[in-house]
Amino acid sequence: MAAPIVIEGSVPDQATKQQILDKMKATYGEDQVIDKIQIKSVVMPKGWVESVTKSISPDLKKVSQGKLSVQGTQVKLTGKVSNDTDKLSTEAAIKNSIQTPYRFTSNLSLNLAEQKILDDALKNRIIEFESGSSILTTTGQNILNEMAIALNKVKGKNIKIIGHTDSSGDPQKNIILSQARAEAVKQYLIFKQISADFLSTQGQGSQNPVADNSTADGRKKNRRIEFEVL
Repeated sequence: MAAPIVIEGSVPDQATKQQILDKMKATYGEDQVIDKIQIKSVVMPKGWVESVTKSISPDLKKVSQGKLSVQGTQVKLTGKVSNDTDKLSTEAAIKNSIQTPYRFTSNLSLNLAEQKILDDALKNRIIEFESGSSILTTTGQNILNEMAIALNKVKGKNIKIIGHTDSSGDPQKNIILSQARAEAVKQYLIFKQISADFLSTQGQGSQNPVADNSTADGRKKNRRIEFEVL
């Protein structure tokens, strides 16, 4: 279940915005790009548009939990990749695409094997709750029983439990609900003998959708729990 690509920032005109969006959609797909670009009275350094569009390459698709930021003449890439080869090729692709006075820095890290264990155990399944509440359903509990087994395989690692909701209702209430659901998952895992010392929680509400909130199926996918190895 691929997360959408959010692109945000400020550009001086519609033509600049469209150039960047076209390159993003050509790289990631039309339905995977969420446009949050604003048109404002900003001054771009020389060659800014060319540098930005050239830095958007297929190599970026190798990066998960990533962020490519361009502030003035500073280009910075953060995120995770699966191996050293992907790390080097992605960094080289961006570095070679930009020219002076632009400067590129990278803070890519390797994906942990432990993260794959948890992802494989979850299998993109949705940990279900009673409607509008933080009460786990039987189905949700059954999935967490499997997750407890996986978590025992990564003992000693700090795990963040992240709660998400769909976009229905009040955004602030969704934050509270997502936090409550993450806490409910934590308490259930503690009941299953997972040490509380290694578990933390975060509620993100509807801020990071992975599907279209205008459809019932999309909203269901967005109401989810994620596990992140820290």
